[in-house]
Amino acid sequence: MSRREQLESMLADSPEDTFLRYALAMELENEDENEKSLALHQSLMKETPPYVPSFFMSGQQLANLDRIDEARQILAQGIEQAEAQNNLHAAGEMRQFLDSLD
Repeated sequence: MSRREQLESMLADSPEDTFLRYALAMELENEDENEKSLALHQSLMKETPPYVPSFFMSGQQLANLDRIDEARQILAQGIEQAEAQNNLHAAGEMRQFLDSLD
């Protein structure tokens, strides 16, 4: 059973598990299933509260796909969410990555 199949199996039992959904999004990216990965990250970013790591991973993935304007937008939103959740470490990492895109 592949890692993706394992994650999908676990998600069948726990479909709302945030970390499993995040792990699946990362695995989809590894398999070059970028649109599926980004869609899953997008759903995590719409959670209450938004899942901050998905903003950073989406920003990096979009930058790697040369979708720089979209990456900047997602990272800016992620910084805002990270600060709202008092996750200053994540905000700083995203800010540093955002600055590197200039």
